[in-house]
Amino acid sequence: MSASLVSPPTGRELVTAAADGLLDPQGRDLAGQVQWWELPDHPERWPVAVLGEGPPLLLLHGFDSSFLEFRRLAPLLAVSHRLLIPDLHGFGFCPRPAARDYTPEAVLRHLDALLEVFDRQPPGGGPPLGLIGASMGGAVAVALARRHPGRFERLLLLAPAGLTGRPMPLPPLLDGLGVRFLALPSVRRGLCRSAFADPDRDVGPAELEIASLHLGSPGWAEALGRFARSGGFAGCGDPLPPEPLAVLWGADDRILRAPQKRAAQALLGFRITELASCGHLPHIDQPEQVAAAWRAGG
Repeated sequence: MSASLVSPPTGRELVTAAADGLLDPQGRDLAGQVQWWELPDHPERWPVAVLGEGPPLLLLHGFDSSFLEFRRLAPLLAVSHRLLIPDLHGFGFCPRPAARDYTPEAVLRHLDALLEVFDRQPPGGGPPLGLIGASMGGAVAVALARRHPGRFERLLLLAPAGLTGRPMPLPPLLDGLGVRFLALPSVRRGLCRSAFADPDRDVGPAELEIASLHLGSPGWAEALGRFARSGGFAGCGDPLPPEPLAVLWGADDRILRAPQKRAAQALLGFRITELASCGHLPHIDQPEQVAAAWRAGG
């Protein structure tokens, strides 16, 4: 058969291959924990990494990322919690049906459906969930907590992005150019390095592999472009939900610009703890510190 006629791997096939062949052993382990859930009003099956035992804890990744973002943190929290780590709608290894929309509201509806399925699982109902959101996942976490009053016990936000500001939709031509730019290997490498406090030490082939693996999922470019046209998550922090909320961000964060950090500081105030020698990914740069902060808040 001609190579041009071979279908690209599905998201599910990519996750299966990752569980067998990722360079990063913690990434392989987490990929091996993925279940494919049937969700209400979603004919496709959706990836959720499920591991550990104890009180339930939902972890939400950032923009143009996947559940694999939590590969360092998950083993530390799974000793005491039942972890649910989905790919957000339109991101990671999710199916991307052309007929669906790719907006912040669609991301939240997908999580509504995931919570509905979780509540039907034994023992049913159960205690409120803990909630951790990283980067854009922090804005998603805040919006989700407001959407489900009393559903979450407390929140931990890791270098949250999108809590302040306003949506800035990209015009149709620019969104396509932006997606093509993000797909360039040199750009992926630069972004990956920018996320770490010490990229010369911490960014190698294993990190670069995980940063780009989900780009092979069918529909990645179109879904990301449509999300960019929506304006994405912005201005999601006001009002903050009433649940206890803590924030960690890195002193060496080169992803969040200074105006973004100042605006977030004004909103979050005393809730912020800054981590030395840490970049935009506390859960990868300093997972032990993140796990300790979560345990200390219990």
